[in-house]
Amino acid sequence: MASHSAQDFYDQLTEDYHLIYADWSKSVSRQGNALDALIRRHLGGAEPLDVLDCSCGIGTQAIGLAEHGHRIVGSDLSQAAAFRAAAEAQRRGVAAATLAADMRALPFADASFDVVLSADNALAHMLTEDDVRRAVDNMRRVVRDGGLLVLSAKDYGDARQARRQSTVPQVTDSDAGQVVTFQLWHWHDDGVYDFDHVQLLPDGDTWQVRVRRATSRAWALEELAELVRERGFGNVTWHGAEEGRFFQPVLTARPVVRPAHPTHIPSRQGHKLPNHRSPSR
Repeated sequence: MASHSAQDFYDQLTEDYHLIYADWSKSVSRQGNALDALIRRHLGGAEPLDVLDCSCGIGTQAIGLAEHGHRIVGSDLSQAAAFRAAAEAQRRGVAAATLAADMRALPFADASFDVVLSADNALAHMLTEDDVRRAVDNMRRVVRDGGLLVLSAKDYGDARQARRQSTVPQVTDSDAGQVVTFQLWHWHDDGVYDFDHVQLLPDGDTWQVRVRRATSRAWALEELAELVRERGFGNVTWHGAEEGRFFQPVLTARPVVRPAHPTHIPSRQGHKLPNHRSPSR
């Protein structure tokens, strides 16, 4: 089955991405507040943390967390989106280093971050279990022991079984007038669907229509949770949108620290034990 490129989709959407939200600037602050509170609750009110947002888009969550003092690195499959995220961070007076990277092959050293975040249902663009495994393996590799994984995902509920055909239109005020955004869904098997992301932009007495296409998979929340557990995380918990004050369900998980291999004790022949040191992080 052919699929539409997520990278092409977000490259094309970057300029108009903020129009998905009724008020993008307020969403940045609101989501930053919610995620900061969630992170601090799980990490014991820690000092500002090293945070990787590995699907940062134009910076909606990354900038919100940077405004709370966290040290932010944002990566995204779309170079155009990552570039805009850096510009938006600068415009709001916060620091956020950004780069283009696939979450299935993160270009960071092991144990580089206290928190790894992927929000806005980004894992839906992982169409197979192997794709999700590769992404979560990379998140586990770059998060420190004692750190935190944070994911948000759409709760498809029975939409997958009912094969929902469209989303509710979002109306956003812009300088040129009201912008209307909605999606049309075209289903394949196994919960995979192509979608047309449609935006109607005012153009004098008529409308300019912009359509971008991508492919997603309607993962059940428990399917994602099980894959996260399988790849080296424990305490895997979904927080409802109301509980987490976030617009989507949020999963939190803690890295399972794998026990070191036991030191081999030689037979009593006068040999000295090697001087082992714990690996640095």
